[in-house]
Amino acid sequence: MDTSLVDLAIALPVVLALAGLIALLLRRVFGPARSLSMPTMTVIGVLGVSVGLLLSAWVGGAARLWVPTTILFSVGASLGLSAVIAAAVAAARRDGGDIDVAALLRARESDRVEFKETARWNVRESRKDARMEIAVAKSVAAFLNSRGGTLVIGADDTGAAIGLERDMATMRTPDHDRFELWLRDMLSTALGRNAAAQPRIVFASPGDGTPTVCVVVCRPAPRPVYLTQPKDGGSITDLWVRVGNSSRALGVDEAVEYVARHWRPSPSTLVLGRPSAR
Repeated sequence: MDTSLVDLAIALPVVLALAGLIALLLRRVFGPARSLSMPTMTVIGVLGVSVGLLLSAWVGGAARLWVPTTILFSVGASLGLSAVIAAAVAAARRDGGDIDVAALLRARESDRVEFKETARWNVRESRKDARMEIAVAKSVAAFLNSRGGTLVIGADDTGAAIGLERDMATMRTPDHDRFELWLRDMLSTALGRNAAAQPRIVFASPGDGTPTVCVVVCRPAPRPVYLTQPKDGGSITDLWVRVGNSSRALGVDEAVEYVARHWRPSPSTLVLGRPSAR
């Protein structure tokens, strides 16, 4: 029996499992919203193992597969390459360098863009108000349940950047990290943990000397996202969608029809076990 073929047959699933574990670890560290997808990270991990094998052969000569040096080089290279790429992606998605905030604000509101002056501060009543939080959650849910979209917090209806100072003043630690943590916690309570992890959140300014806004980028969700909010001592759960440049809750019959039409079964359902948004 050719031992090299046996080694290869054993090594392939081991490498895939290792790459998957590394991808899962890094997505937990950086967060799903700031990381590449699991399949992409797994492929990067496999490439890292290949780099490690080449380095092991170069350093140790004709190195064998199942020896400590080869294993250490493979694991180290896979982890290192994956971490570097994940960190670069997380940094790029955090600083919002690829988002033209000025153009976004100039384009005004539409079925894919919405502005919120604040996320928790009631401007008219000059106080913190949970209704403002629910309004943000409704917009995010509507974008996730539709074709996706972008919510800009800290901009008025005309597209002028107002900033986040009033919302920040309600927090013990008024910084962007604390704001994002609060926002994801609020979305987790209203929409569920899986839905709260989906939007990409960045902080950026439309220009020099202009107040910083919070940009929440939502891609279409792979499954329906329901919003739960308190009402009359209990709670209600609704399905929110975008209708023109506003968000609207669907009635029961409408929601059933919308879910059946929007998340129609596709080949990915059979392969991945989940529907795909249309």
